[in-house]
Amino acid sequence: MSRLVVISNRVALPKQTQTGGLASAMNAALQEMGGLWFGWSGNIAAETGKELHEVQEGNISYATIDMSKADHDDYYSGFANRALWPLFHYRGDLVDYRRDHLEGYLRVNRAFAKRVAKLLRKDDIVWVHDYHLIPLAAMLRELGVENRIGFFLHTPLPAAGLLITLPRHREILEPLASYDLVGVHTQRDLRALEDYFLHELGAAMRTGGRIRAANGRIFRAGVFPISIDTAEAVELAHRAEDSGAVAKLKASIDDRALIIGVDRLDYSKGLPERFEGFARLLRDHKEMRGRVSLLQIAPPSRSDVPEYRSLRRELERSAGHINGQYAEPDWVPIRYVNKSFAHKVLAGYFRVAKVGLVTPLRDGMNLVAKEYVACQDPQDPGVLVLSRFAGAAQELDAALLVNPSDLDEVSEALKRALEMPLKERRMRWQSMMDVLERNDITTWRNAFLHALTEPPKVKPEIYVPSPVTLSS
Repeated sequence: MSRLVVISNRVALPKQTQTGGLASAMNAALQEMGGLWFGWSGNIAAETGKELHEVQEGNISYATIDMSKADHDDYYSGFANRALWPLFHYRGDLVDYRRDHLEGYLRVNRAFAKRVAKLLRKDDIVWVHDYHLIPLAAMLRELGVENRIGFFLHTPLPAAGLLITLPRHREILEPLASYDLVGVHTQRDLRALEDYFLHELGAAMRTGGRIRAANGRIFRAGVFPISIDTAEAVELAHRAEDSGAVAKLKASIDDRALIIGVDRLDYSKGLPERFEGFARLLRDHKEMRGRVSLLQIAPPSRSDVPEYRSLRRELERSAGHINGQYAEPDWVPIRYVNKSFAHKVLAGYFRVAKVGLVTPLRDGMNLVAKEYVACQDPQDPGVLVLSRFAGAAQELDAALLVNPSDLDEVSEALKRALEMPLKERRMRWQSMMDVLERNDITTWRNAFLHALTEPPKVKPEIYVPSPVTLSS
């Protein structure tokens, strides 16, 4: 049986607190197949990749390398998060391209390739994750690696017209052809990938979702919408109903309705617009004042990047202004919290909230939307208000879909959600829950690995499980 090798920027080591569905999905796959998870240790050292740190847990090996501060600054803080991240989230105005950052990005990818190539076995199946490591397969091929290698992009992929604004974009994106399979979240992302290769790189489409690159190499691209551990989310929310944290939250809101937003502090999440949309609700519908509060949980991230520090200051000012304008002695409109909470606590908070407000300007998928739906009480479910620019909107179309930049639309969707009859809430929730039960994190993982390891047939739908689609 083939061994699975997972390569990502960071590694979810055993006995560490794991966050997000990806860690659970990868560990489950590695336990089933046996394998290796390789990536950065999270530690800064004098030299990148000088030492290999290895941990064994059952049939899984974890291998990590340290990184020099210069490489971390150029590769991670620099090119990955100040050039690729804003570009892939349609924020060309925030792209900070520097040649030394790109050289550091390529340098670290080469260090990853050299280290992991020595660990690979002939029959290993390799799965590379996310924008940090786009060129990795090409560098592995240069080292003689012939294994099947798949890549999954966890961010959106913008249209070719925006991709080509990145200096030396071919050097970054053309290496995707060195993978055997490239996975994205949505049909929109897939169209962007195909358009870029066909019209910018001179590739040609073949049957079965295959793309023939200009150098003659053929690879496949497909849509694999990532999901959550649905059953676990349901169980966590059920158990959390009587927890102390949830009891305190219920007591604090009394009989008022709660709207909840949970996002990493990032400019792609549309948080300033979200605050203003909620303020518009209070401005235009005076009957809502004192009856509803917004709880926004936004743990800080990438505090070394100036744009993120600026965003935090902007949100603090906005929340203060809105609260100052509308608050009463016994009611605060916005509860803005800059810290993380355990998954089980969030599950309980989701279950209490009458509305889940998920309004990113752009998002690859947004698993918070799916978590909110899964955590609802089937007898009295809340309503999801969701940005149509989140990948999740392609599956959760029974949510109230909004343009997050249209403050009036957000305000009216919130009012509709808060006043929605029980029958309609149940109908919408059941439609979305059916999707989450069909397509959970295990389905996503198995669909990608099946497509990567199985030889292509004439019709891709024969070998790719629903709801996955490959381009044709």
